[in-house]
Amino acid sequence: AAQVSQRTLYGLFSSRDDLIVTAIERWMATNVYRSPEEPAPGESLYDGLMRSLRHVFEPWTRHPRLLEAYHHARTGPEGLRLDVQGEEALLPVLGDVFHGLDADYVADLATILPNMVFAVIARFAHGTLDATDILPTLERTVFRLTANNELAAARKNPTGTPHPPPF
Repeated sequence: AAQVSQRTLYGLFSSRDDLIVTAIERWMATNVYRSPEEPAPGESLYDGLMRSLRHVFEPWTRHPRLLEAYHHARTGPEGLRLDVQGEEALLPVLGDVFHGLDADYVADLATILPNMVFAVIARFAHGTLDATDILPTLERTVFRLTANNELAAARKNPTGTPHPPPF
């Protein structure tokens, strides 16, 4: 459609993967990492995280084939570029969300949430999760990670001993 030969195209990009990742980076910059919604005064951690996740996933919900392309590109040889782009776009927003929280708690969230996000994207790309189920799955995860679950965690089984971890 661009009236460009493959030779010219590959003169501009080092590889097919470079071309695909560049195209996805540009789409992400325009559609996903645009200016996020400002936080509401007194926004809770849960609300801030969900606002950020909705901001990222809303364009992908409208364009699920691009989410699939993102997943495949991210797991390829040039995929690290997509991680860097995402971190650069989201860290300032998430810094405000995490402001004032315990550093160890933030570190745990910074480990768990990206892994959960990548897991649901992979499940979608492999056809085991519908695009419309991604945000509800992440919403339940964020709720469990941010809600006060001390009573549920302290519940004992009928023998009186604490429940073992579910893994």
